[in-house]
Amino acid sequence: MLRGFYTVASGMLSQQRKTEMLSNNLSNANTPGYKADRSSMKSFPEMMLSLQGQNPQSGSMSRRVGALNTGVYMQETMPAFLQGDLQETERKTDIALMDGNIPVDPETGQRGGVFFTLQGGDGIARYTRNGNFTLDGQGYLTSASGLYVLDQEGQRIQLPADNFKVTEDGRVLVDEVETARLGIGFSMNSNRLTKEGDGLFTTENNEPLPDAYDSDATFNFQQGFIERSNVDTSRTMTDMMTAYRSFEANQKVLQAYDRSMEKAVNEIGRVNG
Repeated sequence: MLRGFYTVASGMLSQQRKTEMLSNNLSNANTPGYKADRSSMKSFPEMMLSLQGQNPQSGSMSRRVGALNTGVYMQETMPAFLQGDLQETERKTDIALMDGNIPVDPETGQRGGVFFTLQGGDGIARYTRNGNFTLDGQGYLTSASGLYVLDQEGQRIQLPADNFKVTEDGRVLVDEVETARLGIGFSMNSNRLTKEGDGLFTTENNEPLPDAYDSDATFNFQQGFIERSNVDTSRTMTDMMTAYRSFEANQKVLQAYDRSMEKAVNEIGRVNG
């Protein structure tokens, strides 16, 4: 009986965490470049139950009863690195990064990813798909979170004004003269990136990503556009309702266990007394 409490509680906790994840996705549905999280559920290992006893003739006795499932848990959450729709803003500092032919990781069977390269306040590179940039007071191109946008050489991009042009291959032109090229990192396995918030990602051991221009990945840029979030609001709402109903079902089982325990304590205990 008590094991049933633990099994039901694990189901309720996993559905609660899934609901929190889906709520976060929904709240970022209008965040440029946001990548929706996905969750994977896994069951705890099953336990095999056996009945141990004494047989008057043969001595010890063991009889298999069956398996006991001990519940589920949320194993991990991973961003879905799918291309979001484009939204035109007509702002020269808004730049959308568009996927072309992106190589597939032979180990996972999933596509890699390309990202804008930013300079973190601690000097460690950050990566993002949010191209909602702006110019600070000194003319440096910065991200929405205030980090410097880096060029292909890993240097900050400083511009005299917002009358610059970004070509489809990432070259930044001022008066038709190239002054920089947007720095783009390539990750063969994007699931190994660590999500920090504000649409930012870091790598394992903070090692910089390889230069995407030197990879087999193809991509292009659209100035005056931003990549929208890839959150599917309709599906997210449906998944939230499903998670809520699963939580409710587990809650009703928990209440049934509670009533059974109450009956065992109050009625059976009174009879035995």
